[in-house]
Amino acid sequence: MTELKQPYYFDNNATTPIDERVLKTMLPFFNTYYGNASSTTHVQGITARHAVEEARLKTAQLINAEENEIIFTSGATEAINIALKSVWENYSKYGKHIITVKTEHKAVLDTCLYLEKRGAEITYLNVDAEGLINLDELKDKMHDRTILVAVMHANNETGVIQPIEEISKIVHQYNCLLLTDATQSAGKQMLDVNELGIDLLCLS
Repeated sequence: MTELKQPYYFDNNATTPIDERVLKTMLPFFNTYYGNASSTTHVQGITARHAVEEARLKTAQLINAEENEIIFTSGATEAINIALKSVWENYSKYGKHIITVKTEHKAVLDTCLYLEKRGAEITYLNVDAEGLINLDELKDKMHDRTILVAVMHANNETGVIQPIEEISKIVHQYNCLLLTDATQSAGKQMLDVNELGIDLLCLS
């Protein structure tokens, strides 16, 4: 019987062994500081609340956002769902058109399919041989009923990086919102939501 060799693992962008520093930081909150961060009438809750707010500050600093702009979810998929559905719920009275890209993550594409069943008009942009969208096609598809454009920063399969700053300039000419899935680039590239012109950013 041949001995199984340890496999080579190339999917760390999807599922990664936890960083030792993260594990060390988190462990006390499983067995020592286990209070509910919303219960600030006792020391356990207050300690947990301080930790959450420190994490919120660090996340804000990572993308140059304000602390009150950071919302924690169970992960990027839930964040994308909330972002897309929230824009639809709040802005569909102004227009029902959403633009995204055929190569977006399933979290975006599946939610767009859900919104289509509720009356959204979804335009799916093509990409070229390099995986990039055509900015002229984006301009051509934009109109006064477009409420949201969803384009990921770095693709989870090809690694291609979309020109988000240029995209945001086009999007904002139409007083439209830009949603960017930055799950694959956060922590690997500098991300500045103000410099890039991102209205809604999802990361993990």
